[in-house]
Amino acid sequence: MNLAIKSKIYSTDNYVLFVLFHIVLGILLYEFDFLNTVYFVFILFFFLFRILFSSKEDKTIEILMACAYFTGIEVLFRMTKGGLSYEASKYLVIIFTTIGIFYKGISGKSYPYFAFLILLVPAIIVASVTLTYGARFRTNVAFVLSGPVCLGIASLFCFDRKITQKQVLDILLYILLPCITTTTYLFLYTPSLKGLLSGTASNSATSGGFGPNQVATILGLGVFIIIVRLFLQSNSLRFKILNLIILGAMSFRAIVTFSRGGVVAAVIIVIIFLGAIFYRSSKKQVNQLIQVSFLLGFALVLVWGVSSNQTDGLIDMRYVNKDHLGREKKDITTGRWHLFMEEVDGFLESPFLGIGASRVKNKRVEAYGRHLPSHNEIGRLLSEHGFLGIIILLILVFTPISFRSRNKKNMFFYAFLGFWFATINHSGMRIAAPSFIYALALLNITNEKNPLRRKQLKK
Repeated sequence: MNLAIKSKIYSTDNYVLFVLFHIVLGILLYEFDFLNTVYFVFILFFFLFRILFSSKEDKTIEILMACAYFTGIEVLFRMTKGGLSYEASKYLVIIFTTIGIFYKGISGKSYPYFAFLILLVPAIIVASVTLTYGARFRTNVAFVLSGPVCLGIASLFCFDRKITQKQVLDILLYILLPCITTTTYLFLYTPSLKGLLSGTASNSATSGGFGPNQVATILGLGVFIIIVRLFLQSNSLRFKILNLIILGAMSFRAIVTFSRGGVVAAVIIVIIFLGAIFYRSSKKQVNQLIQVSFLLGFALVLVWGVSSNQTDGLIDMRYVNKDHLGREKKDITTGRWHLFMEEVDGFLESPFLGIGASRVKNKRVEAYGRHLPSHNEIGRLLSEHGFLGIIILLILVFTPISFRSRNKKNMFFYAFLGFWFATINHSGMRIAAPSFIYALALLNITNEKNPLRRKQLKK
């Protein structure tokens, strides 16, 4: 008996059914708390089965789809406490891609990411000395390094890995679907915003009772993916309407978190993506794209109008950096610049090896009595890794650019890299999304193979 699974069985052509399933899933997860853990365990074994028993040719796509799904659903599981651990999605991306490396090997040109992973080690050694007695060494170090390690392992697996454009779109769909579930859950959690808001700060009440920054980040990524589908995979009117409805609902929930970082990141990568497809298109295709662009623009203006109405104009105040009384705020970064400068001070304090992994958060506990993790991965790398952090940043920036000079078929390259860079500057690497999306930029996009058609010989 052949247990090999063909990915065609789970074809993403059944888009409408997938969307409906994930809307119903959001309702069920909201109504029955215990289902969150049950669903986590179910999809864990489901994807493991698909990976382990898939054919060799399907192994890569199965692994990437598993990583994509857990990337998309990570924030929902954190919100509902349904995952087996807070960092479960990052660990699973690491496990899945490690399985992929075992079965499929890695490119000989991916050595910069080996160097990247090795350069993370000294900060652990320094932390063993610098962290105070009350700090939980293993937990704190794992918290700050799980994101970078996730990026490193995923990049090793993805580097120069051949995959088709259709498969990339399928991977993006597997991120989008749980974002639809998250959006459904948020509408049930706070169906109306009227009278709920009193200021312009990020609001957990509109974010499922969870961190607005992380919610806005994953929904912003979902908005980007649905716009990709609107332009590339909405050939009929019914698909355009469906995708516009999803776009409206998801962008509304992202906006009303009052966390600007995820929304701004989405705007940046959408602009990059649109620039890429306009550049690649013929004159006839450009005319079609312009029509869809006007449709998209109208939808987003409408969404902003609804958001403004539902928040009694507070969202407008938020994006012009004013408080609820209309007074301009002094710090547009809402304290992030001060945190970044503290991290620069840490670099100046110990410029060679840094102050040690998680020491920044540890110092803030000592100074303020509160856990204030870094929002900026660049600042954290500089302070906790010192000069090695600069080398790490150079590897992360210039390795994909060098790869791009040899492989220019990935139309999402700059959008993926842009999402990573924008996200690590406002949210660090708290969730798996920036790590996994960065790795996707390293894929080697190949042309679809057209089936050979042989002429039948006449008798």
